[in-house]
Amino acid sequence: MGLVIEIPDPCLVVLVGAAGAGKSTLAGRHFGPEEILSSDAYRGILTGDEADQRLNRVAFSILHRELERRLAAGRMTVVDATSVTSGARRQFLRRASRHRVPAVAIVLDLDPAIVLARNASRADRVVPTFAVRRQLGDVARSLGRGELDAEGFSAIHHVRTPEDLDRLEIRRVRA
Repeated sequence: MGLVIEIPDPCLVVLVGAAGAGKSTLAGRHFGPEEILSSDAYRGILTGDEADQRLNRVAFSILHRELERRLAAGRMTVVDATSVTSGARRQFLRRASRHRVPAVAIVLDLDPAIVLARNASRADRVVPTFAVRRQLGDVARSLGRGELDAEGFSAIHHVRTPEDLDRLEIRRVRA
C-alpha cells in the first residue's frame, strides 16, 4: 500500500509543485474533470497553447472567478497550478476562508533531478529549465521557512517520491 491522504469533502485542494512534478497527473487520477481548475487548461482555451504565458493574468482571473463560484456552492475544487509562492497560495486560501471551506495542500516535493527530467521529456508543455529550477527553489524555500505551515491550510500532505505519487490513494471524508 502507498501513501494515503484523507481530505474533507468538500474542500479546496491546492496542488503545490514545479512544472513536471506530476500535479496534473495526480489531479486526473484522483478527481473528476469537473472538480479541477487548471491554469494550463485556461491558457489553452485563451491562446490555443497551454504553455503560452502571454495571457497568464487573464487565465488566472478566470480560474479565480470559477474558484469563487465553486466554493460559494460548497463544491470540491482542486487547483492545478504551480502555487509555489505564498502569494499565489494566499489568494486561494482567502477565498476558501471566506466561504468556510477547508483548504488542503498537497505538495509534490520530488527530487529536483526527477522533476527536471520529467519536464524535459514531456511531449507538450515543456517549461524552460530556468523556470522549473526557480519553481523548485520556491517550493524548497516555502518548506524550509515553514511558510506552508503558517499559511492556514487545514492539512498539508507531502508526496516525495515517484512511487508515492504512483501509489497514492486519496480518501474523501464527509466534512
